[in-house]
Amino acid sequence: MDRRELAAFLRSRRERISPADVGLPSGPRRRTPGLRREEAAQLAFISTEYYARLEQARAPRPSREVLAGLARALRLSDAERQHLHHLAGAPPGPPPGPSREVRQSILDLLQRLPNAAAIVTSATFEVIAWNALAAALMEDFSALPPRDRNLVRRVFLGPHRQGRRLYGVSDAKAFARSSARQLRATAARYPDDPEVAQLVGELLSGSEEFARLWASHDVCAEPTLCKTFQHPLVGPVTVNCDALDITDRDQRVIIYTATPGSPSEEALRLLSVIGTQRMDVPG
Repeated sequence: MDRRELAAFLRSRRERISPADVGLPSGPRRRTPGLRREEAAQLAFISTEYYARLEQARAPRPSREVLAGLARALRLSDAERQHLHHLAGAPPGPPPGPSREVRQSILDLLQRLPNAAAIVTSATFEVIAWNALAAALMEDFSALPPRDRNLVRRVFLGPHRQGRRLYGVSDAKAFARSSARQLRATAARYPDDPEVAQLVGELLSGSEEFARLWASHDVCAEPTLCKTFQHPLVGPVTVNCDALDITDRDQRVIIYTATPGSPSEEALRLLSVIGTQRMDVPG
């Protein structure tokens, strides 16, 4: 275990994360960049005293559970997670939870689809990347904390503004059924991840519909080939829905395209101009 390098690495990763990145208020009295030590400790589910000792190179070797919590709290990439384990003298095992790191080639792909709305979702249905047209069609995800970008939480727990469930999509019930089935499979793949367990617990306690679907123990998802968004500015937008799996990251690229020459194609063109500047009625 290289205590000095581990301490420096943890400090550098903590200082690069803004409170907003993890859904915390910035506050007016922050004198140092990034998260405070107590905030990083809370997110990693360890004591502040122990975390401080890690950054001071005075702590004993952390367990794999602690390392998993640190990697999650500090939003480490796969390469950084492996580096963390090697510094701690504990070779890394499989990822403890769903990855949020999106490959640069996938991010570039989203931006090269100007006529299509595209998002990337994690294994827990968190929207972790998107292009400008997706933000205009659905909502400005950059204005939301990460927990509010979760589509399965949104469809079951809301908010359902103006009575529109999940952006007014025509297949909201089918998506709810399919997402519950896929989330059960995700929970089986990541049985030790506290964020997955917390999400499932929140949905079970907050939605009778989800609890009923969860109790069925179904894991087979239903493909969606077409759906209609009820958009507050341009009206109904019917799109084809294609999903591409990124198997090594357990992620999915979802691409929404309109039929050429259709009114929905014109609506998407209009949204590409409007963008999110007038999105004052998010769905």
